[in-house]
Amino acid sequence: MAQSSRGELRFRDCYLAVAWSLGLAVLTLPPMDLTAEEPLSIKEAPITDSDREHWAFRRLSRPALPRVADTSWAHNAIDHFILAELERKQLTPQPPASRSTLIRRLTLDLTGLPPTPDEVDTFVNDTSPDAYSRLVDRILASHAYGERWAQHWLDLARFAETDGYEHDKIRPHAWKYRDWVIEAFNEDLPYDRFIQLQLAGDELAPGDPQAAAATMFCLSGPDMPDINSQAERAHMLLNEMTSTVGSALLGLQIGCAQCHDHKYDPLSQADFYRLRAIFEPAVRLKKDQLVSTLNEQPGVVPASFVMLRGDWRRPGPQATPSFLRIANAENAQFEEWVKPPITGTSGRRTAFARWLTQPDHPLTARVIVNRVWQHHFGEGLCRTPSDFGLIGATPWHEDLLDWLACELVDQGWSIKAMHRLIVGSSTYQQGSIRAESTQATLAPVDGDNELLSHFPRRRLEGEVIRDAMLAASESLDRRQGGPGVMPPLPEELVRTLLKDQWKESAALPDHFRRSIYVFARRNLRYPIFEAFDRPDANASCPRRNQSTIAPQALLLLNSRFSLDAAQRLAWYLRTNATTANGQIVLAFRRTLGRPPTDDEQSDCLAFLEKQSERLRMEGRRAGQLALPIPYEPDDDPWRAAALTDLCLALFNTNEFVYVD
Repeated sequence: MAQSSRGELRFRDCYLAVAWSLGLAVLTLPPMDLTAEEPLSIKEAPITDSDREHWAFRRLSRPALPRVADTSWAHNAIDHFILAELERKQLTPQPPASRSTLIRRLTLDLTGLPPTPDEVDTFVNDTSPDAYSRLVDRILASHAYGERWAQHWLDLARFAETDGYEHDKIRPHAWKYRDWVIEAFNEDLPYDRFIQLQLAGDELAPGDPQAAAATMFCLSGPDMPDINSQAERAHMLLNEMTSTVGSALLGLQIGCAQCHDHKYDPLSQADFYRLRAIFEPAVRLKKDQLVSTLNEQPGVVPASFVMLRGDWRRPGPQATPSFLRIANAENAQFEEWVKPPITGTSGRRTAFARWLTQPDHPLTARVIVNRVWQHHFGEGLCRTPSDFGLIGATPWHEDLLDWLACELVDQGWSIKAMHRLIVGSSTYQQGSIRAESTQATLAPVDGDNELLSHFPRRRLEGEVIRDAMLAASESLDRRQGGPGVMPPLPEELVRTLLKDQWKESAALPDHFRRSIYVFARRNLRYPIFEAFDRPDANASCPRRNQSTIAPQALLLLNSRFSLDAAQRLAWYLRTNATTANGQIVLAFRRTLGRPPTDDEQSDCLAFLEKQSERLRMEGRRAGQLALPIPYEPDDDPWRAAALTDLCLALFNTNEFVYVD
């Protein structure tokens, strides 16, 4: 092929890949010269012993617990691993967090909601030895747990309720997958079964609508049903699906091999298309019709091919379904795992799902326990949670990662068992602020807190901030499940959408539903979510960015939502406390989970006096004041509006949006 043709191919490959990943419309390009000779058989480098020596590809085995000097500090195995490293660096862990700090940390971590003052009081005053473990069990048993942890998985699953691209059409049943994930977490569905149903629920439980909904994981990415070529559409969907399965479940960037062999990892282009071939029979498309669940029909299974240079118009050698070679040290033969199910389908996905969830699989358990650790501590033991390959980060504590992976399997793949283990550790229960006298010593040894010499302070996500504001103001609607709701949006934002793409929910209670039930439109994120770094759902997101930008402060201070929450909190305070001192104490307890200090109490009293006098002197009438909602007229509306301003100020404190 001429040089210009090779350049044209590279341009087209890059154009299609970038356009699809960004959710852009793919333009029709003129025909190419495809007359060059191409290989008719698969040529790929063999997997070597050296390849398998990489930490992520080694056989999974449980390391022995390291010895530590301070055995009294170690509550469980996690503490042995952490303390051994600290002692090696001549560091000591931070003393335990206060009980009020600990319940706020634990409740926000596991439910995404703040504890109520009564819940704080009950735990702080409970001196029984098992008080903390009972608190953990109560929180894990709440429905709010599944709503919180489902969002972590939905980020990975690139979940949205629309297609994306220019028209961003609604997927009317996408919410069923979201609800399935919530219930799976709440029921503590074993992680191996959780994976199996998302890959092959229609084969494993034929006729079960919940199992069918689970397979929406595979097709949750962007789609363009009205594209002219359905062959191109199928190619893009299958490639995106295969890439997501690789990154989310295996922790490998196998999508890099769709056009050529992976540059660094032992993943060939043929590996990619052999994995893709497992799913091809289940993706059946018709123009202008939505595809949401895997739907394999009995009958002839279509042949699969390696697509030369990733071009959907250039089928090369045939690709036979197979397991990923680098994760298949036993050289298991795919055909031997296939047992056609009663559905009459090929059984390929069931075979793959069962192989993937073998107890000794080198990747599956390692990947998920690393994700669980990340969501508890802000960083995974491996800091590239969807890239366990050669250019990904090496785990800072490989033995602990392997121990946790083995423990997950031994605990029946129970995610709740992993939560109990992690939050039950002394490591998790440490304070987050070190004494000033230790800072100079700590900085050169563990300045980034990689060794967890103290608990890492973390900012809350946009969804949690919104839910915490609603909960603090006693306006959160706890109804569960169902189609996504559409709270009010600023008019200038609605005008950026096509007609009727955001129909404000008519029922007022819908405006106060938990954030996970807010309609997830791919082409528009709810303002507070976007400001606080929610991903756009065009690709699997293993770890959210955490920016610090002016719109965050502007939104918390000036948005209609923030003011409304402050007004409702002010009404709650006036209803439940008759004095200014009592209202201030209750405001702090509702927002920050603690009473104010003496200085804070004095400052807030002074603020209420000065602010109410300022509003009065400005001559503002009731209609010009941010009065509590609902508001019962009285002789001092300025004092009521000043209380709203105090509530708004508390919502804007660092302590409200960060957890210690």
